[in-house]
Amino acid sequence: MNIVLVVEDGTTDREIISRYLQQAGYSVISAESCKEAQEKISKSKPDVIFLDVILPDKSGFEMCRELKENPITSAIPVVFCSTKDTDVDKMWGAMLGADAYISKPVDEKKLKTALKQIIK
Repeated sequence: MNIVLVVEDGTTDREIISRYLQQAGYSVISAESCKEAQEKISKSKPDVIFLDVILPDKSGFEMCRELKENPITSAIPVVFCSTKDTDVDKMWGAMLGADAYISKPVDEKKLKTALKQIIK
């Protein structure tokens, strides 16, 4: 079973995304900050990371860049889930190495489509 890390500081969004992923058959772990996410990545080695852009300690954009620059985590697919959904935000996410970008509120069908494209 694939492990998915959901990095989201909003309780409602975190629970909705986690529920969609669990219903799709994934094992879900979550974090509310980039610091907590880094700890969970080290321990759990997730197969995919769903990452909010606006987080309390640093932006999801910063975290994505750090993950993609680190040889240990660079191959982990990153999916942004954010209310920041302008074309510039999506372009910036792609430039930083994100594999997909989903706008909030998260649509279950779009989430599953993104996962199918990422997880072979």
